[in-house]
Amino acid sequence: MNIIDGKAVSKAVRTRVAQETAALKEKGVTPGLAVIIVGEDPASQVYVRNKEKACEEVGFYSEKFALPESTSQEELNALVKELNARRDINGILCQLPLPKHLDDKEVINLINPIKDVDAFHPVNVGAIMIGDYNFLPCTPAGVMELIHAAGVEVSGKKAVVIGRSNIVGKPMAMLLLHENATVEITHSKTQNLSEITADADILVAAIGKAKFVTSDMVKDGAVVIDVGMNRDENGKLCGDVDFEAVKDKCAYITPVPGGVGPMTISMLMQNTLTAAKIQNGLK
Repeated sequence: MNIIDGKAVSKAVRTRVAQETAALKEKGVTPGLAVIIVGEDPASQVYVRNKEKACEEVGFYSEKFALPESTSQEELNALVKELNARRDINGILCQLPLPKHLDDKEVINLINPIKDVDAFHPVNVGAIMIGDYNFLPCTPAGVMELIHAAGVEVSGKKAVVIGRSNIVGKPMAMLLLHENATVEITHSKTQNLSEITADADILVAAIGKAKFVTSDMVKDGAVVIDVGMNRDENGKLCGDVDFEAVKDKCAYITPVPGGVGPMTISMLMQNTLTAAKIQNGLK
């Protein structure tokens, strides 16, 4: 069993982004990221702080727009339009979930696709589907980066994704498919789930249930990627995979914390850098 160290891989991505950013700055371009956060959700606050820190680390310009819970759809939409028009802002990110009275779909659709560094806009989603994209959603992109860093060959392998969200499950399946894996997407309505997962060479768990994947669900020698971020019965951080029960069966496994988590923000930095290059005709 080899543990794939997300912290180390994430650091390598950030180092690469920082070097490329320094080269861009010599051409007079500083990548800029705008982060919008509405309301006081504590988890969102932590994410936004981490994004600000990462921007500082790689040498980006970043601006945070902390809007009150009471912000109207019109006010939020107006801010997005304003940021779309700003040359110094290359990436726009609206921290989800938004308060209940706001429509996240409307906001995502308003973001200029070339500034949509989360890759949630339908134009970017469609581009991922056909395999001709500028950006990838940060979490699935981070998962692929981890798989590559471990030296795992994807082509010809059977890959199973547990979860079908628009943010992780579906794009994850597409990325594995683009690298010639044979992919199966499973979800809450799937029958004989453990038989399907036990046949996977590469298993990606993104279902949001603590320790859901048990050892009988994992093939000997599989690569297991745990996207989950949950709390166990003792309030301790854990993933969707029962790490202790599964680790000895795997060829490779990602831990929680310290696996996929650190990758997500690093890939956001990568996307913002790409956006800055495209917008300045440097790609």
